[in-house]
Amino acid sequence: MANDVLDDVEEGLDARRVTAVLDAVEAGDSPRLNALLEPLHAADVADLLEQISADDRNALLGMWSGEIDGDILSEISDAIREEVIDALPPEVVAEAVRDLDTDDVVDILEDLEEPAQAVILSALTSADRLAVEQALSYPEYSAGRLMQREVVVAPVHWTVGEMIDHLRVADWLPEQFYHVILVDPRMKPVDYVTLGRLLSSRRDVALKDIVEESFRTIEATEPEADVAYMFNQYHLISCPVVDAHDRLVGVITIDDAMNVQDEEHQEDMLRMAGVDDEATLADTVWEATKGRALWLFVNLLTAILASMVIDMFAQTISQMVALAVLMPIVASMGGNAGTQSMTVAVRALATRDLTAQNAGRVIRREIAVGAINGAVFGVIMAGVASFWFGVPLLALVIGLAMLFTLMAAALGGIVIPMALERMKIDPALASGPFVTTVTDVVGFFAFLGLASWMLL
Repeated sequence: MANDVLDDVEEGLDARRVTAVLDAVEAGDSPRLNALLEPLHAADVADLLEQISADDRNALLGMWSGEIDGDILSEISDAIREEVIDALPPEVVAEAVRDLDTDDVVDILEDLEEPAQAVILSALTSADRLAVEQALSYPEYSAGRLMQREVVVAPVHWTVGEMIDHLRVADWLPEQFYHVILVDPRMKPVDYVTLGRLLSSRRDVALKDIVEESFRTIEATEPEADVAYMFNQYHLISCPVVDAHDRLVGVITIDDAMNVQDEEHQEDMLRMAGVDDEATLADTVWEATKGRALWLFVNLLTAILASMVIDMFAQTISQMVALAVLMPIVASMGGNAGTQSMTVAVRALATRDLTAQNAGRVIRREIAVGAINGAVFGVIMAGVASFWFGVPLLALVIGLAMLFTLMAAALGGIVIPMALERMKIDPALASGPFVTTVTDVVGFFAFLGLASWMLL
């Protein structure tokens, strides 16, 4: 029957399936709803719940709550996760989280209010509840919050055969693991062995003879951004986590590290646009307005500053209307050039490619790029202005102004993020308004100042 229901719908989550799901919800047709949702991956179901309205979401959950599992809850956006959990019967939530690894349970709990946390914690076994509570005791956004407590370990003196026999009779194993971690008698990790090397070696081979050179450990209090950087920099697939005494307390796997990296990239993009870094499409009108108003206000102040520069040359503009026509071109080119340099700088700072050691070379390169682009587009704009207004000196003025503005934009786009980073201010959050101000002020001052000096 399920196949008949799906005959008119493509595989995966597309617009037709979303429409079909909403039609099934409106009609109260549970069999069709089950047939439509059952083939979807947990991430697709989470996306569907995020895309539809709150009323449709509550109606869908009321009809389909028994099928919600832990994987779906862990994939749902933080913005609506608490709403979803509140809409589900407690026994459904309890069953859903029971089979999750501790890192996924911690990820779900982090953004929930205390009553919702209590519901999930009460569903766990005593051992799992203790592990989750210990993980929550670590600082927010730390490796301790990111790690899973389920770890496959072996004494450093074991052989391949002993390890394989142990794995075969173990009554528990993590859902995903990539290394067997070798520990000494004090539970301090000393090396690890990949599953590939383990399965391809003879039984009598000592585990310590097939360890990986990539072995390293992470302290539980280390920031998760540093964890993501380490995974990306050293091509890790998992990494043991240790406490202040170097004892093994958990492990972080590549999927969690890459999730952090994705979140960091998303936050940088939102912050560079002056948007709250937790903004989502599920936000209410008030939440979205509040999250954007602050930087709009900052931009208003910087725009007033640029306008004050223009006002200094009001007499000049009144004597030559062509200046007012050309001013937006100078500001627009400078703003775009500044944004380009700023984006490169913010990204390089995030990946730690831009450092004090290479800053001078990068700054010189950006100034050179700004000068070349300024010269090229200055010549082009001079030709346009000469043809448009027939005033040769005006063409020279805008050409020189374009050169100075693009050089200043390139310099500001690099130096301002670096200065903010030095002052422990997130450059992705604060660079935009300052770079825009510098380019506008320099652009208007150069263009109108040259016009006052050369034309009037």
